[in-house]
Amino acid sequence: MYELKTKETDHSVIEFIENVDNPKKREDAYKLLDIFTETTGFEAKMWGPSIIGFGSYHYKYETGHEGDAPLVGFSPRKAKHSLYFATGDDRRGELLKDFGKHTTGKACVYINKVADIDIDVLKALINQSIEFLQGLYPSK
Repeated sequence: MYELKTKETDHSVIEFIENVDNPKKREDAYKLLDIFTETTGFEAKMWGPSIIGFGSYHYKYETGHEGDAPLVGFSPRKAKHSLYFATGDDRRGELLKDFGKHTTGKACVYINKVADIDIDVLKALINQSIEFLQGLYPSK
């Protein structure tokens, strides 16, 4: 049976950020923490060893695979900050057009620094992701 690696933990978000080596990355991590907390209204929680997540939802795929995941989140990685938003909604792509300097992977949006992005668009991406996921996976 598959064991989900990224689970909510009781580790300290502040302690995790304080252990970010690069001072600029650490400063940006605190900025992101404030923006995500203010925008979502959720308390930041550690998910696995390196993702700071906000809120959660329970998913179940047709294959039977199910689990819990944060609605949105971020991780201050060595190379870039990884931002976690929902995929599958066309509005995400529209918002990213005005987001600023970034790259995308399958599910992540990567930024070098907070100064490279439009904070209002970041807040819109956060809200869009939460609305989309809560529509797909309503709370019981």
